[in-house]
Amino acid sequence: MKFNPGFDIYPLYNPLGFRYGQDVFGPQVENRSLDSIRQNLMDPNCQGPDIVYAIAMDVGRNQDKKEMLDRNLLYGVVTYAKGQLGKEPVRSQGHIHALSPSCQMSTCEVYEIWTGEAYIYMQETAIDNPGRCFAVHAKPGEVVIVPPGWAHCTIVADIHQNLTFGAWCVRDYGFDYQDVRAHKGVAWFPIVEQDKIEFIANSHYHKSHLIIKEPRQYTEFQIEKEKSIYQQFIENPDKFMFVSRPQDYQELWKDFIP
Repeated sequence: MKFNPGFDIYPLYNPLGFRYGQDVFGPQVENRSLDSIRQNLMDPNCQGPDIVYAIAMDVGRNQDKKEMLDRNLLYGVVTYAKGQLGKEPVRSQGHIHALSPSCQMSTCEVYEIWTGEAYIYMQETAIDNPGRCFAVHAKPGEVVIVPPGWAHCTIVADIHQNLTFGAWCVRDYGFDYQDVRAHKGVAWFPIVEQDKIEFIANSHYHKSHLIIKEPRQYTEFQIEKEKSIYQQFIENPDKFMFVSRPQDYQELWKDFIP
């Protein structure tokens, strides 16, 4: 792996998973099957990899665990299969972060791509009018922030490569699938056309406009370029308090552009 995530961890691809270094804690990975996400895909009867992705929530260096617990922060890692789910690229089903008991708010998520390429797709709501919709095309070393309350999913942007990313989350996270499932998915479906990703509107929502863009620099959160978000936590454990205490950053979430 060319990208250095900031601690001793390595993605595995056959089968999907992770190998932890000696000083690293982490759980046994959980696998998400195609059958478990079918209802939110464009074609619920599609064919594709049986295991769509492997996820390990709460990983890191042993010496950092107390700092993470003190700030109610969790670092998660995910690896996706290559290929397609019918006409769509491999992707997650989409959800909204449920209200976390610790802050009584939906919380944000800070993604960092390690291998492959991703579209981090997000929309303001999952009700009939989805509001603003973005698909942020990210490559290794690039960071994308999904703000509190937005529906979002992760899409493999290069179907010939495995996608791996790490993310800062709140520890008492939860997922709300209700509105996304009621609309049979997110507002825009990715489809593969001659190895390129195109997007088509989901007819179960009102008409919306999709903005496809590159990641930006999140200067308002002091996110540094060319330094892993885990290393940035090591150097300043308070940097990601906006993840676990989003209520303290309300002005920064207004009119947020990812």
